[in-house]
Amino acid sequence: MNMCARHSRRLCVLLALEVLGACAVAPTDDDRVSAGTSSTSRPSEGLAGTPVESARSDGGVVTLAFAGDVHFQLHLAALLEHPGGALGPVTRVLEKADLTMLNLESAITTRGTLEAKELEVSGQRFYFRTSPAALDVLDRAGVDVVTMANNHGADYGPVGLADTLRAIRSGPVPVIGIGRNRREAFAPYVATVRGTRIAFLAGDASMREGSSNVWAAGPRTPGIAAAHADEPKALLRAVRAAAVRADVVVVYMHSGDDLWRCPNDRQRSIARALAAAGADVVVGSHAHLLQGSGWLGDTYVSYGLGNFVWYHNEEPVTGVLQLRARDGRVVEDGLAPARIGFWGLPRPLAGADRTAAVADWRRLRSCTDLAGRPPV
Repeated sequence: MNMCARHSRRLCVLLALEVLGACAVAPTDDDRVSAGTSSTSRPSEGLAGTPVESARSDGGVVTLAFAGDVHFQLHLAALLEHPGGALGPVTRVLEKADLTMLNLESAITTRGTLEAKELEVSGQRFYFRTSPAALDVLDRAGVDVVTMANNHGADYGPVGLADTLRAIRSGPVPVIGIGRNRREAFAPYVATVRGTRIAFLAGDASMREGSSNVWAAGPRTPGIAAAHADEPKALLRAVRAAAVRADVVVVYMHSGDDLWRCPNDRQRSIARALAAAGADVVVGSHAHLLQGSGWLGDTYVSYGLGNFVWYHNEEPVTGVLQLRARDGRVVEDGLAPARIGFWGLPRPLAGADRTAAVADWRRLRSCTDLAGRPPV
């Protein structure tokens, strides 16, 4: 998140005060209850699931849902006090899919110091953090997988990162894109739904804001799953490995230019590289607004999902991307549009507003390299 100009002066002042302290809300101990339609593989060593061991199988129809950037800053911190139903009516949309994924753009800590962001423009440096209760809110809203591969997941330095990793290990929802080392940060989370194996991976391709190693997990050091190159080697290796063992490989990227509707060259290059490596779905966020979606050959790409739960002085349109996959291929897409209210929560649109929002979203494809339907 950059550029104070995109917020009202009041929000900028509040944010400046917010980074001096943190919300201290204790997490609940609510465990996910299986609905009986899917099984998940959890890691034996690591925070994300490991690839399944058996060969690929012919699966049935699976529905996947994706939303954009989430944080719990300023007034949104109040949501942490009552995790059940905290996200309101949009919860019904998130719960509808077999598996739902979004981006948590925040460190999970009440400690630490602001991590130096000397590579970012002075005056455009934002710092986000939340308590472990954020994972309870997302879990109880129907979210099945969370990525933290972004430019705010390590905002509070090594101490905040250590707290984040502890919160993930004891949290109720799987988190990927961050880890105790590079292997762990790029490890997939794998779930099986009606015989279809889905592997979820994540990478941060946004501009690196600081030189500290917390922004890029190393062989023996903790950090974010950094994927800044046009062909990010570590992420591509992880995708190739997952593609051998899973029916559907999903990659959630954090990339794009702030407030640009069209994908930049790096987004396009990375999407092509991921598709060639075996990704079936590539989705992203970071531009703070919706970008185009469609098919890149057999791979479904959504360049930008925008903000989802986010403080605002406007009321931008967002939504939940809904995909239907059959036998390992995405065959249908759609958007359940919503509008982010002044208090930061997305409210589903209906009637003529919904129809217009979906039409606008479809038109965003015009400045991409994507097709409107899968190849025959």
